[in-house]
Amino acid sequence: MAAHTALVIVGAGLAGAKAAQTLREEGFSDPVLLLGQESERPYERPPLSKGYLLGKDERDTVYVHPPQWYADHDVDLSLGTTVNAIDPAAHEVTLADGSRLGYAKLLLTTGSSPRRLPVPGADLDGVLYLRRLDDSDRIKETLASASRIAVIGAGWIGLETAAAARAAGVEVTVLERGELPLLRVLGREAAPLFADLHTDHGVDLRYGAQVAEITGADGRADGVLLADGSRIEADAVIVGIGITPNTGLAEAAGLEVDNGVRVDAHLRSSHPDVYAAGDVANAAHPLLGTHIRVEHWANALNQPQTAAKAMLGQDVSYDRVPYFFTDQYDLGMEYTGYVEPGGYDQVVFRGRRDTREFIAFWLFEDRVLAGMNVNVWDVTDPIRRLVTSGRSVDATKLADTKVPLVDLLDDSGRAS
Repeated sequence: MAAHTALVIVGAGLAGAKAAQTLREEGFSDPVLLLGQESERPYERPPLSKGYLLGKDERDTVYVHPPQWYADHDVDLSLGTTVNAIDPAAHEVTLADGSRLGYAKLLLTTGSSPRRLPVPGADLDGVLYLRRLDDSDRIKETLASASRIAVIGAGWIGLETAAAARAAGVEVTVLERGELPLLRVLGREAAPLFADLHTDHGVDLRYGAQVAEITGADGRADGVLLADGSRIEADAVIVGIGITPNTGLAEAAGLEVDNGVRVDAHLRSSHPDVYAAGDVANAAHPLLGTHIRVEHWANALNQPQTAAKAMLGQDVSYDRVPYFFTDQYDLGMEYTGYVEPGGYDQVVFRGRRDTREFIAFWLFEDRVLAGMNVNVWDVTDPIRRLVTSGRSVDATKLADTKVPLVDLLDDSGRAS
């Protein structure tokens, strides 16, 4: 058999599209095949719960590239295409129609899927999840006609859809199993910010809520029954209880899987010619000294560029610290860094929490692990530099708004 020369990318979302773009920008001239299950060309997901859902952004703005870009750059974009199996030994993928495609190297950007609610009634009409473009369309249509909705889960998706619903004039009840929204991510010090934000905008937040059943009539959801016997009436139910990496292909192919496809800092899997990037990749991080799987936009944007270069034989590794953002009501937030739940010993606030204009820093032994700027802009670069320096900082100066953040860095850009 002739040697395969094509590079195949399984998963045509933002990560897959950016990998294909990088391959061409780096001068790779052999075939690039980009295979996607959806019928839509690659698009970005943040607008689905933000600007597009709110009606502020037009549909065309969500796409990664214009329609003609793929043909113009000789990228074979195959939509509505399901990959059934990977054979790393033969360097082939098998499609749903039984055909096989050979590859020299393979990149998995298969993303993730929403966790499903395991209760009676979860399959009723009007029980909605948000992951794909058509999901956002469905929720947008629902918000235009509903008078009240229930949101299950107070994570980022739950809170952003709740904010969109309130903007549409819909009554919202958010049901959260924990004690506060985003408690695992932000800890007790910062999580109340989002609780107060939503309460101030009329959201009914219920904590310790155990969902027992989605109730319905005539096949359509009409409320949520809780374990304590109480019932929340709702015209629709939005479920946002997390996502699960799409690792089925990798597992069946015998690749190492552990909370995602386990890859090294070059994004190479346990097979030397198979790589992974984006939501599905649990990658070794050179700076953090551990494997992490990041489920945010910036990771899907940037990580595939490293994977593509590594596939071309370049000596590169992915060492960007995680970054994500949210927009809810009049609050804009950016978060830079990484903190394991409970992996810090103090939180330093800089600015005014009462007006929601501040920066929060998570520290361990006087080292900045992460920073979250809330309605404070143009500070992500110094925050990132504080995080990546690994050096101790003076917490008193960190909290003092009269001390510019850049003054906490020495001339080399390291914390001082």
